[in-house]
Amino acid sequence: MKKLLACAFLAAAFSTPTYAELHAGDPAPLFTTQATLGGKEFTFALAEALKKGPVVLYFYPAAFTPGCTIEAHDFAEAVEQYTALGATVIGVSHDNIAKLNQFSVSECCSKFAVAADTDQSIMKSYDAILARKPEYANRTSYVISPAGKILYSYTDMAPEKHVANTLEAVRKWKSENPSK
Repeated sequence: MKKLLACAFLAAAFSTPTYAELHAGDPAPLFTTQATLGGKEFTFALAEALKKGPVVLYFYPAAFTPGCTIEAHDFAEAVEQYTALGATVIGVSHDNIAKLNQFSVSECCSKFAVAADTDQSIMKSYDAILARKPEYANRTSYVISPAGKILYSYTDMAPEKHVANTLEAVRKWKSENPSK
């Protein structure tokens, strides 16, 4: 019986991901990375963005794929609503900055930044690796409070609800923090 329990424990230990899933209330891992907005490269630092208000950080598998294009268009259409609530939107994928320069103009309509995570360090710290194809990000969205805490997380490969869900989370935060 002891051997059976030991085997079960080892199997569970080796089958769980090496990163912890982030939930509401967890601290958001800080990062700095190369990003682009409207084809213009810059350094994005989460700590700096949080000084301005909440951040909607969304991970997507790859630029110019059908679902990622839909999601980018949806965020671009809603960016004014996020801005009115004091929020910043940034997308992250494994793509290199040259590809993201094009994506930021054509699919993001030069309305919000997208960032390169070619070494997947950001994806790993946010538990946003696509299990069945670990070279890609999972479609996961986070809303992070200016205090650096996760307010909301949502994972679904279908792109359609990410904007509505994160926008609702930002609205809720704003209603609870009207002076910020």
